[in-house]
Amino acid sequence: MTSNLISDNMSKPIVSVVKYEKPLESVRKVVEQSKLFDDLPTDAKIFIKPNIVYWNRHSNFPKWGVLTTSRVIEDAVVLLNERGIKDITIGEGIVTEDPKDELTAADAFEKLGYDILKERYGVKVINTFRRPFDKLDMGLDFKVNFSSDAFAADYILDIPVLKTHAQAKASIAFKNLKGLISIASRKKFHSPDLVHDLNYNVAHLPNKLPPVLTIIDGIYTLERGPAIDGKAHRSNILVASRDVLSADLVGASLLGFVPSEIPHLALAAKERNRPGDLSDIELIGESIESLTSHHEWDFIYNDAGDLPLPFQKIGVEGLKYHKYDNSMCTYCSGLNGIILLAIKYSWKGKPYDKIEILTGKRMKPTEGNNKTILLGQCQCNLNKNDPCIKELIPIQGCPPARENVVNALKEAGIKVQNAFFKGLDSGVGFLMGKYKGKPEFEESFFQIK
Repeated sequence: MTSNLISDNMSKPIVSVVKYEKPLESVRKVVEQSKLFDDLPTDAKIFIKPNIVYWNRHSNFPKWGVLTTSRVIEDAVVLLNERGIKDITIGEGIVTEDPKDELTAADAFEKLGYDILKERYGVKVINTFRRPFDKLDMGLDFKVNFSSDAFAADYILDIPVLKTHAQAKASIAFKNLKGLISIASRKKFHSPDLVHDLNYNVAHLPNKLPPVLTIIDGIYTLERGPAIDGKAHRSNILVASRDVLSADLVGASLLGFVPSEIPHLALAAKERNRPGDLSDIELIGESIESLTSHHEWDFIYNDAGDLPLPFQKIGVEGLKYHKYDNSMCTYCSGLNGIILLAIKYSWKGKPYDKIEILTGKRMKPTEGNNKTILLGQCQCNLNKNDPCIKELIPIQGCPPARENVVNALKEAGIKVQNAFFKGLDSGVGFLMGKYKGKPEFEESFFQIK
């Protein structure tokens, strides 16, 4: 198995940066400039990993900056076919509330046009959660269940979106590989350990894999990602490299970051004895400066870190809702956003009864609260017997049921509207409103004709 580590005596890795202008031709340009597919044998087995971080069968939702465009996926397949490469698999593991849900992934593959790619080019399309996993030693505190199909490939073609992430700062090629591990492993990646945490675990993802080739899809980019409540921009950027770390360092720069300030990229660079900036990269194409745009990643809380700043601005009192950390996994992260929205709209100006809400795997109760809500099984296991708690309101389950979340909030005296939770599947369409009347946000990028 070829490692994704670059030795000190190798030539500089090439990264191409191209402005997206035309279907196929722009992807062709970034692929050729980066030499991405040069020397790939015609019998190579290619596994394409898009980013489908979320899917909803019941309502249209903002895909821009959230999902890899079907445009770039098809163009990549066409270019591989032109080189005589036919053994291509597209695979993703889409997180759903019900782990037994098979309809959501099938619906996503159909509506994104992947089923047409099957018919037109003979590619295979798989839901990785319905396929085997290999148990890999990636140098972490646990073995990682990694997609057997991806691990058996000769090359992984990683096609992430160029976006920020509320826990990891940037979610690009490294982070996109996390979508190839099992749910159990994903939960472990959000470790309570302050050193071997999410960033440490993500930094190790590519090390034991087949070579990871990268095309970063920045046709649309995302602030305060990675989910549908972020703010998308039409940025028209494509980045490609045969070296996954170099691709991400450039991608982070385009988002307005100093790359070494992205913890998982800094760790990965240190492991590879590389500087963590762009000084050892051969850049081809557009200048970084001409395409860079500052993207916010963080959700702002008050100075104490125990109340979202928007809550403080509307005068919320009697509530401590501590800022999330990177130990909170995807399931509870999704619920956390809904809970915050529901609380904001339920606030009527009357102070709450000193309620504290804890999330993730690290938070501990603080003194002086009358009621303590523990969100999720990890919190319940960690703090259910803590002597600081006067009245415990646990929300058990992994993930917790929405109904139990509503009941717990109401028991604490937070009278949220049931509709925020029950109507979520059909109600996310309201997020489309912020893109209404903006012609640069085209659904056609997520369709294949």
